[in-house]
Amino acid sequence: MSTGYYLIALGSNQRHPRLGSPREMVSAAMDLLDGALGEVLARSPIIDSAPVGPSQRRYANAALVMESRLDPAEMLYSLQELEAQLGRVRRGQRWRARVIDLDIILWSGGIVHAPGLAIPHPLFRERAFVLGPSAAIAPDWRDPLTGLSLLQLHARLTRPRPTPR
Repeated sequence: MSTGYYLIALGSNQRHPRLGSPREMVSAAMDLLDGALGEVLARSPIIDSAPVGPSQRRYANAALVMESRLDPAEMLYSLQELEAQLGRVRRGQRWRARVIDLDIILWSGGIVHAPGLAIPHPLFRERAFVLGPSAAIAPDWRDPLTGLSLLQLHARLTRPRPTPR
């Protein structure tokens, strides 16, 4: 099996009883991913962001680039297993508070559409809390659907716009 590179987004907005605050949770998840699923090559700073959806708690978000021998389906399964080990419960309301969220954003192998798995992540272009950390560590990585780099996508999403009259 060949090696591939993954851009993984991490987020937390719920305290973990053993590992601590959302920021500490994201940091711990980054440490756990390194070696378990491959080698972490780059880690973004951890940022704070406003919640999406009904949750009221602010998020801690980050991104990492890792090299792995896992194929995308194996990577998704492994990320979901790690989420479960860390206390994530997958039921109920979408976008609810969660102790950890691990998403595959991009993969060096391109586009994947399979049941339960879409690469690139379908909503990443609309989320500054994903694009900001991602562009900080992989600015030249390109979205295979638009051809734009992460830096370009982040700039387009966050650029100031004129006030409507």
